[in-house]
Amino acid sequence: MPIRIKDTRDEVRKPERRAILETFYFITQQPQVIHLHTEEFSAVCPGTGLPDIGKLDIWYIPSDRCIELKSLKLYLFSYRNEEIFQEPVADLIFEDLWAVLNPRYLRLSLQYNVRGGILTTVHLAKGNLDTFPQEIRQLLDKP
Repeated sequence: MPIRIKDTRDEVRKPERRAILETFYFITQQPQVIHLHTEEFSAVCPGTGLPDIGKLDIWYIPSDRCIELKSLKLYLFSYRNEEIFQEPVADLIFEDLWAVLNPRYLRLSLQYNVRGGILTTVHLAKGNLDTFPQEIRQLLDKP
């Protein structure tokens, strides 16, 4: 199988995928850090055609919306047969979550299982943590 060493993000980006994500209205007086974790994220390596499996962690501080978990699960499953490298898929997930949630803060980490003896983790974050109390910032300092 020939190796596809290119960014497949534009091939994989689909408006109908973002539409899978549903949110619900939520406002709280005290900022909440919401942490979501799965060890079952998978996509297909464009270089080898083999499955890439990894751990995905999402932390966010909502502004007025929370993600509906079943829709998130279906959204993540939609990548299962897509040929896309780890870095671009992390970027797409982050973009979509930011777009549908418009959170006060969002952080994402995607760690693929070791392949070829190399462990790779992609981290993305957006938002200003300086506006939150120290207790909230400490929650985000924990792995």
